[in-house]
Amino acid sequence: MRLALSTLGLPGIPLAEVARLVARAGFRGVELRVHPEAHVHPGLDARQRRAVAAEFEASGIEILALAGYARVADPDDDTELGQLLTLAGDLGAGYLRVFPGGKGSRADDDTAVRRLASAAHLAREGNIRILLETHDSHRTGEATARVLDRVGDPDGVGALWDVMHTWLGGESPAESYGHLAPHLGYTQVKDIASAEDTTPLALGTGVLPLAECLALLPPDGWVCWEYEKRWYPEAAPLPGLLCAGQRYLTSMAPRAPAAPREG
Repeated sequence: MRLALSTLGLPGIPLAEVARLVARAGFRGVELRVHPEAHVHPGLDARQRRAVAAEFEASGIEILALAGYARVADPDDDTELGQLLTLAGDLGAGYLRVFPGGKGSRADDDTAVRRLASAAHLAREGNIRILLETHDSHRTGEATARVLDRVGDPDGVGALWDVMHTWLGGESPAESYGHLAPHLGYTQVKDIASAEDTTPLALGTGVLPLAECLALLPPDGWVCWEYEKRWYPEAAPLPGLLCAGQRYLTSMAPRAPAAPREG
């Protein structure tokens, strides 16, 4: 299992320090939040993009994904996926996260399928996969897979499994993984106190079935810890939790089957 960290948990920290924190804690990748208030956004010029990529390369950290905020099931969302894909390509990211963001209508799936299918060829050309996160209007594995099955372009479009949202949607880990496995790019983990209190906690101290989820994943898959400090300023600072979180995830990592003995 390869471990990454989302920068959502490190708001206001300089990029160079983010890279050092991630590397020192034993993570191998980073998921970069894409927003005008963050380090990364489409307004960066070529020099700034090279600087971001170089900062993580120097620390031995892979830029796993860009976490964008496009809402592909919302017909009123005008986020340009092409710009985000270009940014991902310039930074060397393998994935671009998008949200569904539907309005609860029967047309949500049609809108998401249309937008994802139209951008899939751009993603493939840049060797990037757009990942639809289990979130908001399509928070379950079943709902997300329903869209992706219709898109039918696994090289260009896939799924990001946010284990909190599928749990809040009433699915068991096995149900969620069963729906998402054919589409899965990588998995986001976190922990919370309850369905009513989603303030982020240290991994393994809350109610989410993390051990069950992690046991289902392929041994070489990416797992990203998303600690939502940006939305919960009262949560404990993430830097002090990083090493324990890395040890927890490593202890839960699925193991590849042992090779059979000859003889």
